[in-house]
Amino acid sequence: MNVQLELYDVTIIGGGPAGLYTTFYSGMRELKTKLIEAQDQLGGRLLTYPEKIIWDVGGLTPIRCEKLIAQLIEQAETFEPTMVLGQQITSFERQSDGTFILTAASGERHHTRTVILTIGYGIRKMAKLEIEGADRYEVTNLYYTVQELEVFRGKRVLISGGGDSAVDWANELESIAKSVTVVHRRDSFGGHERNVSRMKQSSVNVRTPYAMQALHSSNGDSIDQVTIEHVETGECERLEVDAVIVNHGMRSDFGPIRDWDLNMGEWNATVGEKMATNIPGIFGAGDFVTFDSKVRLIAGTFTDGVLALNSAKLYMDPEAPTVAYVSSHNERFKEKNRALGLAAEEG
Repeated sequence: MNVQLELYDVTIIGGGPAGLYTTFYSGMRELKTKLIEAQDQLGGRLLTYPEKIIWDVGGLTPIRCEKLIAQLIEQAETFEPTMVLGQQITSFERQSDGTFILTAASGERHHTRTVILTIGYGIRKMAKLEIEGADRYEVTNLYYTVQELEVFRGKRVLISGGGDSAVDWANELESIAKSVTVVHRRDSFGGHERNVSRMKQSSVNVRTPYAMQALHSSNGDSIDQVTIEHVETGECERLEVDAVIVNHGMRSDFGPIRDWDLNMGEWNATVGEKMATNIPGIFGAGDFVTFDSKVRLIAGTFTDGVLALNSAKLYMDPEAPTVAYVSSHNERFKEKNRALGLAAEEG
């Protein structure tokens, strides 16, 4: 027996910053909205480093990722959208009326007029350390992400990698750990210039161009020494360590979405200036998309989401206003503003 599916105006696939803010803005535009996230929690890539400090979100003083996630979720829930967790959307089918049926890997189906893909780089997994036997130390002192800074207090920490996260972790741990050594196989770092400069001017011991060559353990359970090798001369050196953090990048898997015939490269889908993909009715935002003036900051992600949502609105109703009214003139906020005012008076 066929079950009648509830029809939504917009279904946003991906629950990171782009998806969460787009969900909020969809409520501003009075659209019936559903957000679907493949993981069992919202936050996207920010979940990888909950204690990382983010400085570059407009209007916010430095904020930890976990706090930013909480605030984005609270904002996304403003207009009571439907949120679905733990479902990876694998396929879509366009109906005779132009709407879409989305199907999850687990079999659940969703009916929607438009789709906005905010899936970042797909399902991301940390690139593992390619040293034989390294996996045995993952339960003790080999880390692929930093969840709690306090774990490293007073320890000799070695970080292998040269991207944003490696540099950020070095800066965060410099005042907490006994010592921080960063090993990178190139002389140049991929992190933001200001953060790289901060790291190099601090007490962090930067070793380039070096790579980890071997892990050593005197008790068989945890790493206590690491051999690093100069990538040009082959000269080796042993370092005493209490903890090793590996940040060799991420491996991404877009899964079945690669079979949707989207105009996709290795890392992104190409969209126009209004965030439309090559499939009518399907739009994109955030890290998932690329275009000529793309800004790869969270602030840029928010703008992508607004543009994608406005385009979805006009796709459904070409006569609709091109943008939402600002919150001070938006009818949807009047009751909420009154409630906030009463709460302030009662406080």
